[in-house]
Amino acid sequence: MSQHQPFAQALSPLDVGPLRFRNRIFVPAHTTNFGCYHLPSPQHLAYHRARARGGVGAIIFESIRVHANSLGRPQAVCGFDPACIDPFRRITDAVKAEGASMLGQIIHLGRQVEGDFERTVAWGASPIPWSISALPPRPMDEFDMEEVIEGHLVTARNLVAAGFDGIELQMAHGHLLQQFMSPLSNKRDDDYGGSLENRLRFPARVLAALRAELGTGFCLGIRISGDEYIDGGLGIDEVERIVPMLARGTRIDFVNVSHSAYVASYSLATQMADMAFDTAPFRTLPARIRRELRADGFDTPVFAVCRFTGLDEADAMIASGQADAVGMARAHLAEPAIVRKSIGGRLDEIRRCIGCNQGCAGMLERNLPIRCLINPIAGLEDQFEEPEALPRAAAKRILVIGGGPAGLEAARVAAALGHDVTLWERSDRLGGQLRTAWLMPKRANFTAFVEFQIAALTRLGISIVFNTEADATAIAAFGADRIILATGSTTTAMSIPGSGPLLTLPDALQAPDRLGASVAVFDRTGEWGTLAALEHFADLGKAVTLFVPAASYAWRTTVYSTLANSRRLRERRVRIATLRAVRSFDGEVLEVEDLSTGDIERLAGFSALIAIDHNRADQTLYLSLRRARLPVIQAGDNNAPRTALEATYQGHMAARAPFPSA
Repeated sequence: MSQHQPFAQALSPLDVGPLRFRNRIFVPAHTTNFGCYHLPSPQHLAYHRARARGGVGAIIFESIRVHANSLGRPQAVCGFDPACIDPFRRITDAVKAEGASMLGQIIHLGRQVEGDFERTVAWGASPIPWSISALPPRPMDEFDMEEVIEGHLVTARNLVAAGFDGIELQMAHGHLLQQFMSPLSNKRDDDYGGSLENRLRFPARVLAALRAELGTGFCLGIRISGDEYIDGGLGIDEVERIVPMLARGTRIDFVNVSHSAYVASYSLATQMADMAFDTAPFRTLPARIRRELRADGFDTPVFAVCRFTGLDEADAMIASGQADAVGMARAHLAEPAIVRKSIGGRLDEIRRCIGCNQGCAGMLERNLPIRCLINPIAGLEDQFEEPEALPRAAAKRILVIGGGPAGLEAARVAAALGHDVTLWERSDRLGGQLRTAWLMPKRANFTAFVEFQIAALTRLGISIVFNTEADATAIAAFGADRIILATGSTTTAMSIPGSGPLLTLPDALQAPDRLGASVAVFDRTGEWGTLAALEHFADLGKAVTLFVPAASYAWRTTVYSTLANSRRLRERRVRIATLRAVRSFDGEVLEVEDLSTGDIERLAGFSALIAIDHNRADQTLYLSLRRARLPVIQAGDNNAPRTALEATYQGHMAARAPFPSA
C-alpha cells in the first residue's frame, strides 16, 4: 500500500508469529456479558461477525475462563469444558470467513471471583482482598498452581480444536497472574514472592507450559499492564523489565500492553478511561516496552490500547514507532465498520466513541449485556441490521418533534430506512439537554455525537424546522404517517424553604457567576450530571460541598468512572456528606438533616445552593394526540426521563417500529 494513502500505516498488514493480520487494527478482548450458561452464544457470533465484516484485522475473544473458580457471573465464558468447542467453532468460522484473524484470551481472574454464583473459593497470591467489600482469597499452594496450569492447557487445546488462530494469555488488569507479579497483591515469603524473579515465577511457568503445549507454529501472545497506577503496585519501570525477562524464557508472538489493576481505586478507572481522561500517559506504556524489547534483540509486535477513536489516531501511533498495532474496543462497539468506512473515505459516517462509559462499563458493572449510547444496536446484531443495510422501505411521511438525542436518532434512522422525514425543533439549535452537558469541558465529547447526527441529517436530506412550538392542531395538519414525539423533559425546581440563592443544575451551568465562592449541592439523582458538575464548579475555583440523602454518592454512575472522579474530587477538596438532606437555606444558614440520627445541622458560609432532582415529562401533548387517534410514538425523556443512553435507544426503535397494516 502506498504510504501516501490515508491511514497507510494502520492499514498495512502485520505478521504476528505465524499469522498475518490484514491490517493493524484489532478488537481487543472486552467483556460483553453475552455468555449463556458459561458458553459462547449466538449474540457473540453476530457481534463479532459484524466487526470482522467491518474490516478489522483481528479480533480477540473475551476472557475465556480456565477453571471453575474463575467463572464468576453466569454470562462468563469457560474454555475448560469441551461443550464450548462447537459454539466457538461457529464464531471462529464466521469471523475468519470475513477475512479477520480470530484469537482467544484465556484467563484466571484469581481474587476477583469470590464464588457468589458458583459457590467456589477465590484463589490469589496472598490473602489480600481487591476491595473493602471483598473477601480475602485463599493463598495458592503448589497443588493449586498445578491445577491452574492444567486449566490453561485444557482450555488452549479446546480453543485450538475450535479453530482459533491464536491465544492471548491474560497477565494484566490485576487478575491472577498479575496478582503474583505485583508487590501490592503478592506478600508471599516462599519461592513465589519477594524479588521480581520470584514474583514472576508462576506467571512464567504458565506461559512456558502453554508454549510447550501449542508448539512454535501457533500464535501465542500476552496481555500485560504497563502500569497499575496505584501506590505500591507495578509501575512501568518494573514492567519494562518483566516483558524482556518473559521473552528470554519463552517465545512470545505479541505483547498487548494495557494498564491498571482490578483494585477498587483509581487504578480500575484507568482501565476503561472515560472522556475526562487525558490519554497521552497511556500511549507511553507500549512505546517504552517496545523500546526495551528492541534493545534486547526482540522484534516482537507490540500492541497499544485505550480510547483510540479513529484510524487517524492509530495511524499516528504506529507511524511514530510507539506500537505495531492498535486495539479499539469501545470504538468498535460504537462503529463496527470503522475500518471499512475509513478505507472508503466515509469519515463523517463513523460514530466515534465519545468515552461516556454509560452503555459499556455501566452495563458491565450491572451484569447486563453491554450496550452503547451512540450505537443503539450494539450487542443486538443478532436482531437488527444497520438501517442503511436494509432494503429501502415504502416511503412514509414521518414527523419527528424534538431535536435532542431521541429525536436526532429517530430522524436519522427513519430517513436511512427510506422515509420522508421532517424534524421540528422548538429552539434554534439541535442537541437538547446535551447542550447543557457540554458546557462542562470534561463532558464536551457529547458535541461529537450531536455533530455526527447533524451531518447524517444533512446527508440524508432531512427537513429541519427550527423555532417551532408544536401543538396538536399543527401536528394534525401536517398529516404524518407517524409522529415521533421526542420533546424531552423539564428540569424540576426543588422546593426548599428559605430566601437564599437556589438554582437548578442547568441554571448553575449556564450562569456560574451567580453561585458565588462557596456552593452547596443537594442531589437526589445520583446521576452523571451531578458528578461532572461537582468537578466543573471546583475547577472554576469554587468551594463545593455535596449533600446526598443516600449512603453513597453517584449511585447511578459506573464505578469504572466514579473511582477516577473520587480521586479528582479529593484533589479539589470537594466535600461529600452522605445521609444528609437539605431542609432550608436563607442565604446565611443552610439547615441539613442528618438522616442517621434526625439531628439538624446549621451550616454557615454558603453563597448558593444547587438543588438537583429528577426531571419531569409533560404528557399533555402526547395524550392530546392519542385522543385524536393520531399515529404517535413517544421516545426519550418525553416517555420517561432517563439518560441519553435510553433516549437514543428509544429514538432508534421508534423509527424502526412497524407500521400498522392497512
